[in-house]
Amino acid sequence: MATTKVYIIYHSLYGHVEKLAEEILKGATSVEGVEAKLWQVPEILSEEILKKMKAPPRSEVPDISPKQLTEADGFLFGFPARYGNMSAQFRAFLDATGSLWNKQALAGKPASFFFATASQGSGQEEVAFTSIPQLVHHGMLYVPIGYTFGAGMFEMEKVKGGSPYGSGTFGEHGIGEPSELELAQAFHQGKYLAGIAKKLKGSQ
Repeated sequence: MATTKVYIIYHSLYGHVEKLAEEILKGATSVEGVEAKLWQVPEILSEEILKKMKAPPRSEVPDISPKQLTEADGFLFGFPARYGNMSAQFRAFLDATGSLWNKQALAGKPASFFFATASQGSGQEEVAFTSIPQLVHHGMLYVPIGYTFGAGMFEMEKVKGGSPYGSGTFGEHGIGEPSELELAQAFHQGKYLAGIAKKLKGSQ
């Protein structure tokens, strides 16, 4: 059986989204026959601006180019929320996929979202909702996690990021770290999306 390729592509300014991405990678690679890889979208802010924002150095995870998207069978896209939308860096990357859109080269491929917000009221559902049109125009298949994470979806005693739209966490400007429950949800999302991508590839 051919290997199913899953690309986990993210923008992470302060590291919160990257920590979710690393756990999603573990979940995706736990599915037999799936090969998963981490990628970053290119940073569009200057070093001077990033220094003023007190952003830590970027990790060594490589940047991805739009043309490389055609290599994958499924995607998990991660980004921090900006006023209820994906970050400008991730939006700029998707804005550069016009040639793929013109050929509908990504049509039929499953994709999911994960995210970080600065507070409980700043987009754990909305940021995914406003990102869905990006997939629609490419003809991609949006894969929410729904309530497949089970009891963890109903946690009320502790602050928890994530929603039926995807895994998530809170924190900005170096504040906060993903909780164990948030990381477990991220692992689940990676495994869940990878399983669906594998099924879809096997049916072709």
